[in-house]
Amino acid sequence: MLNPVWIKTFATVAAAHSFTDAGRQLGLSQSSVSDHVRRLEQHVGRRLFVRDTHTLTMTADGEALLAHARLILDAIARAESQFNAPRLQGRVRLGTSDDLALGPLPNVLAAFRNSHPDVELEITIGMTGKLYELMDAGALDLMIGKRREGDRRGSPLFRGKLEWLARPGTVADLRQPLPLILVPEPSVTRAIVLDTLAKAGMRWQIVCTSSSHSGCIAAARGGLGITVRAQYLSGRGLSPLVNGDSLPALPEVEFISLRAGRLSRPAETLLQLLQKSDLRGSWLDE
Repeated sequence: MLNPVWIKTFATVAAAHSFTDAGRQLGLSQSSVSDHVRRLEQHVGRRLFVRDTHTLTMTADGEALLAHARLILDAIARAESQFNAPRLQGRVRLGTSDDLALGPLPNVLAAFRNSHPDVELEITIGMTGKLYELMDAGALDLMIGKRREGDRRGSPLFRGKLEWLARPGTVADLRQPLPLILVPEPSVTRAIVLDTLAKAGMRWQIVCTSSSHSGCIAAARGGLGITVRAQYLSGRGLSPLVNGDSLPALPEVEFISLRAGRLSRPAETLLQLLQKSDLRGSWLDE
């Protein structure tokens, strides 16, 4: 195994073009520097420097080894930085809509937990409208969910077109009020759906209300009516209506991350992870 001490000495000599200057930088005697280089040459079985009383020249093998040495030293520095840094401690209050909780969010939380096991996660799952209320009341540090109409706060994560979904094979009877399965107010999705139907002059009837999107999915799978989900999010067991083209097209919704005014280090770290994760939409084409 290559001794990292020898590697560091070798790289320092290569940069300084001098055993004496390298020893000064490393706090070693010139004889110690020479010993490290000699041992490294013996270990790799190659001569790394050509030296005389006035010059020091790196051999072709030395140049090849130097490229590897830089990678090795960079990797060691990164590892030391990670494990020498103080471990994050504290609590993060995260609010999320349940459609995201059923989607890519668990992988992000698992990665955060693995890296920062001493941080307590307090997760609130609810309707986006309720999460906005909690954010405004100072009860959450971070929130991820749909962008509320007219609210420009937050950083975009991804966009998804809303679609009409029901039990496979469902044909909507357009002569009757559209049987809807929706979450209660305040809900970004509910407001969009009802506004779209009203503008299209269509009648509807709320046949089932659930406090969660997963409850709406279960009711729709049971054949109670029609629900709405953003594309790409889990709607297992549901399909677009057979005559869905006869219904008014639903718009896209934007999913965002929203932060409190002041964040702790753990909360800031989780926010950075969320913004670099699959929630940015890299999973959409899978």
